[in-house]
Amino acid sequence: MTSSSPLFDIDIDLPAPGSGTLLQALHRQLRAAIVEGRLAPGLRLPASRVLATMVGVSRSTATGVYDLLLSEGHVEARQGSGTFVAARAATTTSTPHTHDSVPSHKLAAAWRDAGSASAAPATAPRFDFRTGYPDQRRFPFDVWRRLASRALRAAARTSGAGSDPQGGPRLREAIAHHVSHTRAVACDADAVVVTAGAQQAFDLLVRILVTSGRTAVALENPGYPPLHAAFERAGARLHDIGIDAHGLCVDQLPPRVDVIAVSPSHQSPLGVAMSAARRHALLAHARTHDALVIEDDYDGEFRLGGRPLDALQTLDRGQRVFYVGTFAKSMFMALRIGFAVAPPWAVPALVAARLRHNWHVPAVNQATLASFIAEGHLARHVRKMRALYAERHATLLEALQQHLPDRLAPVPSLAGLHLSAAVRAPDRAARWQAAAARADIRIATLAPSARPPLVLNGLVFGYGLIESADIEPGIRALAQAVRRP
Repeated sequence: MTSSSPLFDIDIDLPAPGSGTLLQALHRQLRAAIVEGRLAPGLRLPASRVLATMVGVSRSTATGVYDLLLSEGHVEARQGSGTFVAARAATTTSTPHTHDSVPSHKLAAAWRDAGSASAAPATAPRFDFRTGYPDQRRFPFDVWRRLASRALRAAARTSGAGSDPQGGPRLREAIAHHVSHTRAVACDADAVVVTAGAQQAFDLLVRILVTSGRTAVALENPGYPPLHAAFERAGARLHDIGIDAHGLCVDQLPPRVDVIAVSPSHQSPLGVAMSAARRHALLAHARTHDALVIEDDYDGEFRLGGRPLDALQTLDRGQRVFYVGTFAKSMFMALRIGFAVAPPWAVPALVAARLRHNWHVPAVNQATLASFIAEGHLARHVRKMRALYAERHATLLEALQQHLPDRLAPVPSLAGLHLSAAVRAPDRAARWQAAAARADIRIATLAPSARPPLVLNGLVFGYGLIESADIEPGIRALAQAVRRP
């Protein structure tokens, strides 16, 4: 579907209606046009109703695209005037620039071979089992847009000065209320530090807790590679700790370790939950050996059944646990707002690190999120999505049992947005991934999450981007693909 208009000096090329990727495709193309300068700063964009008619999508899709662009800072809404390309949005111009060649050896060694391996695919695959993505097609962007407009009107009545580097007080209060109800995390607003996503929370914690060459850090293996990388860059002495069916193997912890980083609610990437006994044992170890704990609760809201186990922060009585959360999984990825719940003694250091590093989280986004939580919209959305993800989880398990019962062994999991499965020897997960790619199926292996000498032979099935009705056909297609020579 291609469309152009005098309002847009660009062509919009969209997939067929019903493909489920219209919002993402339209957002990607408009964002690219803004960033590349094809839509000039200050240009007035058509109203969402007009845009929907121009390109042949629903008004809710057009509204959702504008909301994403607004949350990313690419456009700005002016009360009574409409939506405009933000003045700072374009990073290139139509006039080509020439630059002297700069040799790549000027880059730090760790970045010389950096490429676009992690970039999103140009087109959505037929069956998309990528991990780490929620289903934002169900997100109530109409509500978000209304609250964002209200926040913008309120911002227009203020001087814009005096932004709090710890995060807006209303948002910190809303977060404290949210985690106390959803995860029984005991805290008040003074313990919450708002960050630009969970990754910034980890980076700030690394800054205040690690002394290069001296601080010993215990990490899950397999685990979350960006967290490993953050500690490694800071010069921490790393200790890899194994995972079994009950979570982190506490008995493998060395006695002299300063920081222990875990994802107890839904271990990343295996998906197991740390048992109650292990949680108590971990905190006892931290208390006995004077260690601190970083608790990554990246998708703990999506418990698939039964009563959720208490967070480590809830069980902690010694002010040793830093609890890190994000709204990327429960809402939409482009929001990029996370938080850390810190012990009182560490909050000033975290805030100081934010001031020195990068403390900017857009105030309008913070105000919008505060209202979204306080008015109950987040709780309603999470309840709806929890039921949907539970259905997809069950459908995925059933499909694996039906089509690949002797070739894959799913890892039991009761939360989150993905399911891991071991590939039975002598088959190799890399061969499965390659066969899947040829069949237009996107899937990840467990291998990148493991640090040597650990070698994992398994796959990770995300179910945030795939509809329930497509899961069984996708697994059937995967089974057929791996049987081909």
